[in-house]
Amino acid sequence: MATTDYYKTLGVSRTASDAEIKKQYRRLARKYHPDVSKIKNAEAHFKEVNEAYDVLKDKEKRKNFDRFGSADGNPFGGGFTPPPGGQARGNNFGGFGQGNFSDIFDKMFNNARGGQFDGNNFSQQAYQQNRQTSNPKGKNQTVSISVTLEDAYHGANRTINLRIPGESGNKKLKVKIPKGIKEGQKIRLSGQGSAGTHSNGDLLLKVKFAKHKHFTVDEKDISLVLPISPWEAALGTSLSIPTLGGTVEMKLPENTKGGKKLRLKGRGLPGKDAGDQYVILQIMTPEADTDELKQLYKKMQEISQFNPRKDY
Repeated sequence: MATTDYYKTLGVSRTASDAEIKKQYRRLARKYHPDVSKIKNAEAHFKEVNEAYDVLKDKEKRKNFDRFGSADGNPFGGGFTPPPGGQARGNNFGGFGQGNFSDIFDKMFNNARGGQFDGNNFSQQAYQQNRQTSNPKGKNQTVSISVTLEDAYHGANRTINLRIPGESGNKKLKVKIPKGIKEGQKIRLSGQGSAGTHSNGDLLLKVKFAKHKHFTVDEKDISLVLPISPWEAALGTSLSIPTLGGTVEMKLPENTKGGKKLRLKGRGLPGKDAGDQYVILQIMTPEADTDELKQLYKKMQEISQFNPRKDY
């Protein structure tokens, strides 16, 4: 004995208008569509909803169902007593055909690009398209951007042109670069990712530091190779050392050896735990390109006992 009540399946009254039935159908079809629903037995519910709508949206089928309990007007299709307040219902549904279901689904999900419908099964093309168009939120996208160390140190507001995957042409975006950002971190731009049915995804800008003329970076620490002359290393001096925050004066002791590493605490990238700047001293030997300098080098050779290979 059949117990299916199409009105109950859609959750509408027997006096519901066509507009009310259509509205409720759309809501339930979205809820149970197997491409997007995580509800158990969603596909079975989806078919039941479509079956009910196929009957109730058609004036003739609905009239037959109300009178005989059968969409095709066969009074022997059901074979059970109608519930109080309602007319007979049956289980001779007549099914839902290829044409009307395909039309319904196309209108509901705006599937204008089309995939073929074969019985109750979509082609792979239609399946993929419906997954895209029914996705409530677009996908997040990640692209790399080049950031100068100066902008990472001070923070900055920049307007950049980006080529977004899947889009034609460049996209101009205003970006706030946070002070102290590290390489590899991401800046999130809400709603700038892929388009979705209800909202766009986010665009994630992955930071890559631009190559600097003088500085290199390791996490939050900055390094600088600083050339000095032989007499500065031998006699000691006061050095002006460039940093991302400006010039810093530092005393260089006598007889400083090449390769010595000096630390400027807190002069790296800023943050809760600021990085440091390291200064690696590199002694540069002037060329003997004049007679006077050649004589000077010969004099040093005569009077100096220095032997850089004494341990060899």
